[in-house]
Amino acid sequence: MITISLCMIVKNEESILARCLDTAADLADEIVIVDTGSTDGTKQVAARYTDKIYDFEWIDDFSAARNFAFSKATMEYIYSADADEVLSEENRERFRRMKETLLPEIEIVQMKYANQLQFRTVYNFDEEYRPKLFKRKRDFVWEAPIHETVRLEPVVFDSDIVITHLPAESHASRDLETFYRHCAGGYRLPKRLHNMYARELMMAGGKEDFIKASEFFERSAADSERDAEEIAEACCVAARAARLAGNVVGFFKYASKILAEEACSEICCELGEFYENAGDAEEAAVWYYNAVYETRPILDLRAGRSQGLKGLIRCYERLGCREQADVYRAELEKDQARE
Repeated sequence: MITISLCMIVKNEESILARCLDTAADLADEIVIVDTGSTDGTKQVAARYTDKIYDFEWIDDFSAARNFAFSKATMEYIYSADADEVLSEENRERFRRMKETLLPEIEIVQMKYANQLQFRTVYNFDEEYRPKLFKRKRDFVWEAPIHETVRLEPVVFDSDIVITHLPAESHASRDLETFYRHCAGGYRLPKRLHNMYARELMMAGGKEDFIKASEFFERSAADSERDAEEIAEACCVAARAARLAGNVVGFFKYASKILAEEACSEICCELGEFYENAGDAEEAAVWYYNAVYETRPILDLRAGRSQGLKGLIRCYERLGCREQADVYRAELEKDQARE
């Protein structure tokens, strides 16, 4: 049987930390809690489960905090958990079986992360695999009978364990502010984070978030070192930021960049909103139709279905075409029934 260090970074989680630890503490052989500046009773709650509680001065870097937590682990494997996660009894049993039978060559165990759509800030899907259990010390192994080399790729196992994500509130404002500060400080987002910043803005950002992010994404849209996907993401954000700011020239500049390559549902919805707000429901309906039936979304799946369908319903009601509006309303209701 393997041994496990449960490692967590926390801040002001007094209200939910016990809920998490009650479902995970007995599965671990060691619990490491790193507090990044709580002002409530988080550390007092943690002390009911472990004496390995450490303070880490927050430097606006989640990776630094997690690396510090991992450095305090002493067991064979590290289970990385957040305070807003819960394991059901069924999944606790799956975890126990995994702990008893895990093969020693496995270096990363992925678990299904569920209930991601509760606040719908970044993820389009309710469930996805995430790496959650990590071998603390990696064994380097030579492979291949000739031209041998050290295996560089980790051995990953996709388990059947499902972790339920139960956030007390949306983290969108915190995340967007963190993205903004790092970008304003000159940090060049790698492709994965570029996509996540754009997605979180399109799915949960407010007008002020877009205005603050516009300079970064305008630069990104003109960055020759970004690939086509990143430039399309940047243009979507820059176009919405311009529309929200009333900058018509800027709006069409970035919308046209996408239309000249390959239109996406998001930019069609932006054009629909532009014409709808201008009082041209007929033209707006054309773009909402394109969002739903002629293009695909690249950041927010809603742009390709519910957002576009709602736009079509509004436009046809404004045009007095009740029957057509009811057709799209019925389609929207079917989608909602399937969710």
